Amino acid sequence: MSQTGNRLDTVKADVIRPFNKTEAKASLTALKEMAGVEPAIAALLADDSALRDFVVSAFSLSPYLRETAVITPAILAAALTEPLEPLLERLVERAKNCWRPREDGAIPSEAEVMVALRRAKREASFVIAIADLARLFSAFDTTRWLTALADAAVAAAIDHLLLNAHGSGKLKLVDPQEPSRDSGLAVIGMGKHGAGELNYSSDIDLVVFYETDTGTLPDPLDASETYARMMRRLVRILQERTGEGYVFRTDLRLRPDPGSTPLAVSMDAAMIYYEGRGQNWERAAYIKARPVAGDIAAGTLFLKQLQPFVFRKYLDYAAIADIHGIKRQIHAHKGYGDIAVKGHDVKLGRGGIREIEFFVQTQQLIAGGRMTDLRSRRTDETLAALAQARWITPVVERELTAAYWFLRDVEHRIQMVRDEQSHKLPTTEAELKRIALMMGFADVAGFSARVDTVLRTVERCYARLFEKEAEGGEAQITLSFGGGQDDPKTLEWLKHAGFERPSDMSGVIRGWYAGRYRAMQSAEARERLTVLMPELLKAFAAGKRPDEVLLRFDSFLSGLPAGIQLFSLLGSNPAVLSLLVTILSSAPRLADIIAARPHVFDGLLDPRLMTEMPTRADMAGRLSNLLSAAGHHEDVLDRLRIFAAEQRFLIGIRLLTGAISAAVAARGFTDLADLLIEQALSAVTRQMEVAHGKYPGGRVIVLGMGKLGSFELTAGSDVDIILLYDYDDSAEESSGPKPLDSMRYFSRLTQRLIAALSAPTAEGVVFEVDLRLRPSGNKGPVATRINAFGKYQREEAWTWEHLALTRARVICGDDSLRGEADAIIDEVLGQKRDVPKVTSEVAEMRALITQEKPPKDIWDFKLIAGGLVDIEFIAQYLQLIAPARGEDVDTGGMSTSEALKALGERMMAPGDLDTALEALNLLTALSQTVRLCIDGDFNPREAPQGLIEQLCRAGDCADLKMLEGEVKRLSKAGREIFGRVVSPGNF
Repeated sequence: MSQTGNRLDTVKADVIRPFNKTEAKASLTALKEMAGVEPAIAALLADDSALRDFVVSAFSLSPYLRETAVITPAILAAALTEPLEPLLERLVERAKNCWRPREDGAIPSEAEVMVALRRAKREASFVIAIADLARLFSAFDTTRWLTALADAAVAAAIDHLLLNAHGSGKLKLVDPQEPSRDSGLAVIGMGKHGAGELNYSSDIDLVVFYETDTGTLPDPLDASETYARMMRRLVRILQERTGEGYVFRTDLRLRPDPGSTPLAVSMDAAMIYYEGRGQNWERAAYIKARPVAGDIAAGTLFLKQLQPFVFRKYLDYAAIADIHGIKRQIHAHKGYGDIAVKGHDVKLGRGGIREIEFFVQTQQLIAGGRMTDLRSRRTDETLAALAQARWITPVVERELTAAYWFLRDVEHRIQMVRDEQSHKLPTTEAELKRIALMMGFADVAGFSARVDTVLRTVERCYARLFEKEAEGGEAQITLSFGGGQDDPKTLEWLKHAGFERPSDMSGVIRGWYAGRYRAMQSAEARERLTVLMPELLKAFAAGKRPDEVLLRFDSFLSGLPAGIQLFSLLGSNPAVLSLLVTILSSAPRLADIIAARPHVFDGLLDPRLMTEMPTRADMAGRLSNLLSAAGHHEDVLDRLRIFAAEQRFLIGIRLLTGAISAAVAARGFTDLADLLIEQALSAVTRQMEVAHGKYPGGRVIVLGMGKLGSFELTAGSDVDIILLYDYDDSAEESSGPKPLDSMRYFSRLTQRLIAALSAPTAEGVVFEVDLRLRPSGNKGPVATRINAFGKYQREEAWTWEHLALTRARVICGDDSLRGEADAIIDEVLGQKRDVPKVTSEVAEMRALITQEKPPKDIWDFKLIAGGLVDIEFIAQYLQLIAPARGEDVDTGGMSTSEALKALGERMMAPGDLDTALEALNLLTALSQTVRLCIDGDFNPREAPQGLIEQLCRAGDCADLKMLEGEVKRLSKAGREIFGRVVSPGNF
C-alpha cells in the first residue's frame, strides 16, 4: 500500500456515520479534552473535514476505541499524522523486542514485559481498528496485522522466559542474544493464529513442543517440569488482566491428550501419539498449524514430519463424518437452529464462518495428501486452490470467499464495539443499527437483508457438501434388521422394491448387524450403515437383479478390514454409491480390488473423473507428487503399488461407465505402465548405486514388448520387457563399496527391477513381468548388452521374434542408448525379406498356436479363428514384408489399429481393411471389458447379469444373442482376411 493510501487523511466522506447525536456529542467532548495534550488532535478539531467526521463517527460507534484514545491520546495523534502501516510496523517491533536488555544492560523484569506487551497490543489494535473502519484496511489486512501482533507478543514472551531460565541456570542457550535460536523449544500457532486470520478478540491456540537432545537442558530428565513451569508463566504473561488490560487469551488445550500431558510435550512423544492415537479433529487442526515463536526451524521440521498424519496418502472419508459431527454438536450444544439476523452467531451459527472453514478443511483432508496445492493455511487461498483443482466451481469459490470476508468484517465490528469476545449480532434494533453503520450501511434493513443473503448462501454451499435433505416420504423409510426375526414391514418394502427373496436378503443384512464381518464389528460402522441403508437398498433395487447385487455387496463387505470409511463415503456421495452398484453388478474383479484395497475408491471424488481422461503428463505429475514424500526404497515401492492400483481402477471405472472407449483405456493403461516402470527403474538404480556404486559408462533402457509396446494393455495385462545396457569396455567393475562385474551388475539391476514391479507387498504388485521375449528366451541372461541384442536380432532371431519386434518400443532410460536401440530395430525391420518364406512361417506359426492353444469357445476373443491373434498377425506380417513390397512406412510405436491403417490401404484387398478394423474394435472392446470385470474367461452361464449388459453395450447390441452373432460374423470375416493376406499366392 502506498504512503498516501494508508494515511487517515485520505478517508472518504461518509464512509461511516455517527451512531446518534448523543454519542457524537460525547465523542466531540472527549476529543476536545485530548486536544489539550496533543496538537494533532487540536488541529483535527479545528478543521471541518471528512477526517474529523470520521473520527467522531468511529468514537460514537465504538466506546472501546474512544476509551483507548482517552487513555493514550498519543496513539490517536500518531494515527492522524503518520502513515499507518509503518506505524504498525514500529508497534509490532516494539512488542517483539520488549524483552531485550536496555541500554544500561538491565534485563526487563517480567512485570515490565507484561506492561510493554499490553500497551503495544492496545495501541496496535486501536490503529488497526481505525484503519479498518476507514476502509483503508480490508478484512484481510486486519487479520494479517492482528496475527503479526500475536506472533510478536508470543515470541517476546518466549524469548524473555528462555533468557530468564538461562540466567538462573535452568537452561543453557546457544546464543543469549537470540534465545530461541536452536533452543529446541517450538511454539506452534493453531487455528486462526496459525492461518494468519486472527480477529480482535481471538484466543490464541498454542501447542508447545521441545526436543530433548539439543543440549539446551543440562539434565534432559528435567525437561517436562522445566518447560511446564515456563508455559504457566507464558499464559500469565499473555492473558492475566492487569491495570493495562491483557494481551491475548491463551489456550494450550490442543496439545496431545491434554488431560494427561504437561503443558509442553516432547516432539518424540507427540509424534508417537499422533501416529498411533491422533484423531480426525486433530488432523483438521494441524492444517492451519504454523511455527510462531521459539525455535522456528525445529517447529518447521516437526510439522513437516507430521504431514503424513495430517494429509494421508489414502483418503479418509470417515474424517468427513467426524468433522460434520463436530458441527452438529456445536449446533446441538449452542442451540443454533434457523438463520435469523438478530442474535445470530456469525461464527458458529448456520451459514457462519465455521461452516466455510469446515467446508474448506474437510476437502483439504480428503485430497491434500496428493494435491499439495490444497495445503494452504488460509481459508480464502484454499477456496481458490479448490476452484483451480475443479473440486468446487468458480461460482462457489466467489460466493464463499465474498461471504467469508463479509462475515469476518461483521465479526470484527461486533468485537470492536466494547472489546468483547463475542460473535453474536445484537438482539436489539438499536445495537444492530450500530453494527450496520459500522459496516457502512444506511440502515438496519439493508444490512439485515445482506446478512441474511450471505448466511443462506453459505448454508446452501455447506449443505450440498455435507447434508442430504429429506426428499418426500421415501426419506422417512424405517427399516429394521435387528433381532432374530424378519420385520414384516421391512420384508414388504424389500418385495415392493423388487427383491425376489426378501426374507433371505433380510437374513443376510441381519448378519451384518450381528457383527459377522470385521467391517461391521464397531458400533460406529453399524450406525453409519443404518443411516445409509435406505439409499443403499434403493440403489441395489435400481437394476434388474437386486438380490444378486446385494449378495455381491455381502461378499465385498466380508473382505473389508473396516466399514466406517466406506459408509461415510457412500453416505455423502450418491454418485459414488451408484458407481459401486455398477461395479458389484458387472465387475466382480473390481469389487475384489476395492475390498482388498478400499483406498482405490479415493479418486472417485475427483469431479473430473467422468469428464476427462488424465493425460500422461497429468499422471506423471500426480505420481511424482506422491513419490516426493517417500522416505525409503520400500516406501517408494508401496507408493508405486498404491498409485498403480488406484489409477488402473479409475481408468477401468471410466471404461465401465462408457466415459472412454476401449482404445482410450488401452492407451491409458499403457501410459500408466510406462510411468510406473520408469519410476521403478529410477528407484532400483538409486538402490544399486548405494550398494554397488555406478558402473563406468553404464547406460540402461527398458524395451516394452507385446501389448505394452503397442499401447494395448488391459486392466489385467502383465508386461513384456527387455532390459538393454551398455558400459565402458575399459571398466572391470562398478565403483561402489561392493563392486560387481558388468554381467552381475546389470543382471542384478534387472532382477531388482522385476522385484520392484512384481514382488508382492502389503499393497499388492505393480505388474506381473514377463521376460520371455528377450534374446534366447528363458535360457538367456535376464539383461542383454546392446551389441549382443543387435547381433542376435540381425543373425539369430526367428521370424516370430521379428514379428514381436514390430511392437518393440523404448519405455525409459538413457537417451543415447535409446537412439542405438531404435536404430537396431529400424535396421532389422527395414530388411527386404524373402516374402514367400516369411508368409509360410507366419501361417505355420498361426496353425501351431491353434494346435497348442485351441479356443475354448466363441467368447475366446484372442484365440478364436479370425480373432485378435489373427488380426495382430496381419498387422505384424505386413510390417515385416513392407520393405520387400517397396513400402517405406515407419510403424514403430504404433497400435495394431494404427499399423493396419498405415499399411492396409495399399497392401490389403479393397474393403478388407475396414472389416479388419471393425473386428479389431469390437473384439478389443469386449476383451478390455472382460479383463476389467472378471478374472478368467467369460462364460455367459456364470457371468453376472451386469457384465452381460456391459458387453452388449460395448458391442452396441440389444442382447447377448445378437452380440454372439456379431462376434461370429466378424471373426469369420477376420479369418478369411487372414487367409487372403498371409497367402503365398499373393506374392
